[in-house]
Amino acid sequence: MVTLYGVYRSRASRNIWALMELELAWSLKPVIQAYRLEAQGIDPLHPEAPFNTRTAEFLRLSPAGAIPVMEDAGLVLSESLAINLYLARKAGGPFAPKDAREEALMVQWALYGATAIETPALEISFAYARGEAASETGEARITTAVAQLQRPLKALEAHLSSHSHMVGGRFTVADINMAEILRYAQPHDALMGQFPRVKGWLELCQSRAAFREMWETRNAEPA
Repeated sequence: MVTLYGVYRSRASRNIWALMELELAWSLKPVIQAYRLEAQGIDPLHPEAPFNTRTAEFLRLSPAGAIPVMEDAGLVLSESLAINLYLARKAGGPFAPKDAREEALMVQWALYGATAIETPALEISFAYARGEAASETGEARITTAVAQLQRPLKALEAHLSSHSHMVGGRFTVADINMAEILRYAQPHDALMGQFPRVKGWLELCQSRAAFREMWETRNAEPA
């Protein structure tokens, strides 16, 4: 059985979505981010603190102190995108690469999303989540992020103009990985409206039952 360490309100959400799609046997061991405890005035190192990213037991699994982490048959793996690629290969079927070519493309898009899109997209997400989007500082951060996202989203728009999905003409783990990265920029309608194919593809991904189930549970989890 796959054991996933993390919480829904983290990058573990993309692994939970994948696990639901793949119908693998799995369990979730909640590990809350230490900074969230500190925001509540709780010392993450206190003996009675909830299991968190600074708990000694967790640090033995993840010396970097970051979630998510996955355990499966002796394999300990971190980095959410890598975890999803592993899970797809483990499960096989239509969500997984059917050959070396598709696997290379799935890795390519995962790396592109992580290096070209995720950081500025997170700036947008943070500005909205913290209620700063309408402030002078928040608007400046969003403007910078939108400028940084123009080139990668134009590339993605061009790709989706001739492809229904990221790889292989079908919904795969590559779509989950990219959709979860792009979700961070989704609150900024003005940006998403510039890229109708990206917007439509993202909404199609998020219409899937597994995403909706994950998202409902995520929203029910305390912020």
